[in-house]
Amino acid sequence: MKVNGHPSIADGWKLNAAVLAGGISSRMGQEKALLSFRGEPLIARVIHRLQKVTDEILIVTNNPERFAFLGMRCVRDKATGTGAMGGLHAALQEARGELVAVVACDMPFLSADVLKRAAEVLMNEGVDAVLPCSMEGLEPLHAVYRRSTCLPVLEEAVARGERRLVSFLPFVRVRELMLAEMEPVDPYGRAFINVNTPEEWRIAEKICDE
Repeated sequence: MKVNGHPSIADGWKLNAAVLAGGISSRMGQEKALLSFRGEPLIARVIHRLQKVTDEILIVTNNPERFAFLGMRCVRDKATGTGAMGGLHAALQEARGELVAVVACDMPFLSADVLKRAAEVLMNEGVDAVLPCSMEGLEPLHAVYRRSTCLPVLEEAVARGERRLVSFLPFVRVRELMLAEMEPVDPYGRAFINVNTPEEWRIAEKICDE
């Protein structure tokens, strides 16, 4: 079965996606989401990868005018001052569907296949969130969430002033997606590489060259 030209995840459920683009990019020295990565803005590269599994994509940003050229729905972070926690809250609050992939804008090798696998696990196992576990630990910004169960718990965490993305996870059913499960679709473990500094940017572009 297909929904809007994309495969449904399970039982007709369609995956929605949200890209968090609200960071200040202090270590990069300029807004990394709009920096050119191999000929296109980095956020455009991320969106093109997401479009392999969904065309329901929104951007969380407090500067929507900067991303108007993408033609995507932009929403503002209402829980200001809470960093990525506020971005995740806005993503789940504004998403139009039940399954929501939430990703950062600075992952040039983001994997649509990993996200699709995470969504399938979420539906098949009845959990609330599926977070990949990379060599660096849990990846909450390359993950899939069940909106109806995660949003209320996340709102409580925001109200308490929590800033750590993982602070609400003990209160929902979480499934970790292990490296061995992702190896068939991400054999080199590159999906979770992010670029925060000019040096990391150069390394990521070199990986593309190789």
